[in-house]
Amino acid sequence: MNTQNMPAPDGATPAHPIPVEADLAKADVGLIDFAKKAGKNIFSVIPDATRTQSYLKGPAKIHYVCDPDMVTELLAGVGRRFPKAEFTHNVIGPVVGNGMILSEGEKWRAQRHRYAPLFAARNLPVLTRHFAQTGDELAEFFARTAGEVDVSDAAQEATLTNISRVMFSGNEAVSKQDVRQGMRRFTDYISYMSLFDLMGLPKWVPRLKWLRSKKAIRDLRQLTHDVIANRRAQRHAEAVDFLDLLIEALETDKEDVETTVDNLLTFVAAGYETSANTIAWGLYLLAMHPDVQTDLRAEVMEACGDGPIGFHDLPKMPKLHAHVRETLRMYPAGALFARDATDEVTIKDVTFKKGDVIMFPVYALHRNELLWDNAALYQHDRFLDRKYPRGQYIPFGDGPRICIGAQYAETEIMVLLASALRRASFELTDHPVAPPNLTFTMRPDGPLMLRAVSVDQAAVE
Repeated sequence: MNTQNMPAPDGATPAHPIPVEADLAKADVGLIDFAKKAGKNIFSVIPDATRTQSYLKGPAKIHYVCDPDMVTELLAGVGRRFPKAEFTHNVIGPVVGNGMILSEGEKWRAQRHRYAPLFAARNLPVLTRHFAQTGDELAEFFARTAGEVDVSDAAQEATLTNISRVMFSGNEAVSKQDVRQGMRRFTDYISYMSLFDLMGLPKWVPRLKWLRSKKAIRDLRQLTHDVIANRRAQRHAEAVDFLDLLIEALETDKEDVETTVDNLLTFVAAGYETSANTIAWGLYLLAMHPDVQTDLRAEVMEACGDGPIGFHDLPKMPKLHAHVRETLRMYPAGALFARDATDEVTIKDVTFKKGDVIMFPVYALHRNELLWDNAALYQHDRFLDRKYPRGQYIPFGDGPRICIGAQYAETEIMVLLASALRRASFELTDHPVAPPNLTFTMRPDGPLMLRAVSVDQAAVE
């Protein structure tokens, strides 16, 4: 229910508005209903009780875990080798193939070792320059708008631009528009979850989405091949973007090109819409809290003024970082992930048997009333100079398979938000904000309309 504009009983604006929440399942969901509903919105099958309990048994072999100790043990302890759930392979496997997000065992370890340096802090200053350029363009767009704008769509366009710049750049044979259209078709593909996928039917049973998207996915993979081939033929003396770093790893380690394509698309899948949604939700929360927005804008201006935002500027903005972390608590892009138990383990008197599906409902974990004070409310300083127990806050997962691009994502989000705040002010509108929808990622289930005004105009008003 969208309650951010709901009046208090006396007609005044409530002192603590509740940001829009996902509609979780209030009643028990059977296995067939689970498979039918989850393809459209996974939130519709996650029990609402996961916000108030630490563990729940779901239908058939499904378990929901919201206890930090159990989460840690399953992701970083005895369950650290449990593979990604089979339905995850079914949903995105045809696109990302043997990329790092789906590979297991030694193949995964080799790829993780190969690509970890690409996301190391030493490479982020190079990438931040691209983020800053995109941030200036996004800020200019918001400042020019001087009216209502779908910040979700604008943020997606910005992160697509970043992908064009750091992963698909330097190729005149491939237009930015081709890249963006390919990425959007790609995202539409992985966001549709087939009933057959969720029911675990064999892969030889055709899925309708495969038939509809076969050409789009084939074209995107060919485009990725072309970009890699063209850059290898025209290498830069020094790495200037992510693609250079990726090819350097390819040629150093002699990885086959198909696996490199898999991983480039894996990084796109993990980093495009997830960052965009976090930026959109972050602007929405600031529109709800104009005093916090003003405070963050002052912090940004003090840290970097009107000049380019560099990687070295980010530590000077702790309040903005705390806001990003609180946004990821309330609206984690990876709002749910799952593992398949391959051995029987018992943790805190709960036994997980071989073949069980262990669900980590991150959205509910981050709003669990047993763990968080005022769990449903935005608190801008919740993460300012404060740490929480391991397993309680996992927007990027945990354990060996924690998101390799976590720092990359936070850097991109901070730069784009800081850029936007320097030039524009954001306000709520009369348009209702749709609740979050969860398929492959969590996104607003409709436009997220805010009023954007240039900072100069807002000062006059």
